Amino acid sequence: MSAQAAGTVIASYSTSFSLATSLLAPDTRVHIRNLYAVVRIADEIVDGVGAEAGLAPEQIKQALDRFEQDTFDAIELQFSPNPALHAFAGTCRTCGIEPEHLRAFFSSMRSDVTPGWHTPASRDEYVFGSAEVIGLMCLSIFTHRRPLNDRAQANCVVAARHLGKAFQLINFLRDYHTDDTALGRHYVELTEDAKADLIAEIREDLRVAYLGIPVLPLSARTGVLAAYYLFEDLTDRLDAATLSDIAAQRVRVPAVRKTFLAGKAAACAPRLKER
Repeated sequence: MSAQAAGTVIASYSTSFSLATSLLAPDTRVHIRNLYAVVRIADEIVDGVGAEAGLAPEQIKQALDRFEQDTFDAIELQFSPNPALHAFAGTCRTCGIEPEHLRAFFSSMRSDVTPGWHTPASRDEYVFGSAEVIGLMCLSIFTHRRPLNDRAQANCVVAARHLGKAFQLINFLRDYHTDDTALGRHYVELTEDAKADLIAEIREDLRVAYLGIPVLPLSARTGVLAAYYLFEDLTDRLDAATLSDIAAQRVRVPAVRKTFLAGKAAACAPRLKER
């Protein structure tokens, strides 16, 4: 039941991520779904059910603190009455998820409770905890059965952080209309110059991230490459979008295009070679 609960969460929230995850090997897919479920529940506490219930910011923080403690209790005990946490505890044990990565994630989630403007330094700290460590936890899952040599591991750590960062920066633009207007969070400026700088930063992050994909076990490579292609396509669409479009709506990749990119990843992943 715990694994089924985690799978339901990912299918409910992200069609792109769900599609990319479907291309992973079955055992890898289960662990990624378990991770994603916990991440999404934390996000819901901050952005969804907590606010909808009319909780004050301090109450939302307390709920997030309890969920963080419940997460670490589940990992320590290898048991939780919460099906998603019970599944994730098994993933942490099997794949060696680092506790400091989880703590960084919850720290970034906590900072979202109180809206405000981000400085470049606070944005970088937020992105590390909200996205880069997710890439690192995914890497732990991808390689737990087939550990990499030291050189490959070091390269993949860099790539995983850059891929997570790229995904988050893309989402800053995609979700600008919600974050800025509805939630009062100001991660980025929406001017032509700021947008151009952000797109350039995203493209560089994607370039660095791509270098790590050929090193991954094939059981993970196809899914990661599909996610890369999907977010590369999103970057092109955001680059072409006007500021008013970005401010008014969420830029999306059509379903037919997603299917094509998934097929492209399935065809290309086995032939990728480390540069």
